[in-house]
Amino acid sequence: MAARVINLVVDQGVDFEATFTIQNQNASALNLTGYTAEAKMRKHPGATKYYPFVISFPNRLAGQCKVSFASTATSAIEGGRYVYDLVLTSPNAYKTKPIQGNVLVVPGVS
Repeated sequence: MAARVINLVVDQGVDFEATFTIQNQNASALNLTGYTAEAKMRKHPGATKYYPFVISFPNRLAGQCKVSFASTATSAIEGGRYVYDLVLTSPNAYKTKPIQGNVLVVPGVS
């Protein structure tokens, strides 16, 4: 499965969340029961410093996976462009990367 590119915009100092629907090859929702996930944001792919997203599954049967940051986390991220990806691990330990993209962190004013 090739990763879909979904670009995100994160505003500093406020809560952020994005929900993705993960699909099978035939475009039906992937049942995420038993899956785990991890998502990280970095300045560039080789950067050692990263910001881990909080992951949740609003509806596993419908293939929904949500990534989020609390306002305290977005306040600590310097404005600019970043890259991210979401890696899923199936119950039998098979890893896939269904989502990736760029993140624009917009500096806050208030």
